[in-house]
Amino acid sequence: MKKITVYCGSKKGNSSVFESAARALAQEMINRDLSLVYGAGRVGLMGVIADEMLAGGKEVLGIIPQKLVDREVAHSGCTELVIVETMRDRKWLMAERGDAFIAMPGGIGTLEELFEIMTLNQLHYIQKPLALYNVNGYYDMLIEFLNHAMKEGFLYPEQEELLIISDDPVELLDQMQAYQARRPADW
Repeated sequence: MKKITVYCGSKKGNSSVFESAARALAQEMINRDLSLVYGAGRVGLMGVIADEMLAGGKEVLGIIPQKLVDREVAHSGCTELVIVETMRDRKWLMAERGDAFIAMPGGIGTLEELFEIMTLNQLHYIQKPLALYNVNGYYDMLIEFLNHAMKEGFLYPEQEELLIISDDPVELLDQMQAYQARRPADW
């Protein structure tokens, strides 16, 4: 595990705790000599984590569609900036280039990316660790919903068990490094 794909908001949220958490995650990644793969934004939590990683001298791979470059959202300081045609291209390349995934607090884009990686893991297109960085209980209601989906028979228990959840970046990365892939569930 050398490159972590981090999904997070293009906004900073209403509390400074989210920005502080982004910096703490970046610092722990720097301490472990990890690189960042992300959506190449200069705004919101995306910009915060990228700036922190770059200040720590770490590689930052940003992947962004041309449309967002045209809207001047791209982070000009990325170690490597890959410009793609569509959001779908961006998501697939981010999934391909990362060794593991962390979903920080974010909006619908972050949620879409989280569920896509859960699905790719479930179907064994990939077998990579996926974590929720549950800052300030941000994902508590989502976790509750996933438990509900499992109880109602729409989610394999193995899928939820493979989702690493913590509000502590040290614990989160420790669990991700200890990740063991499992065989697919039977239909």
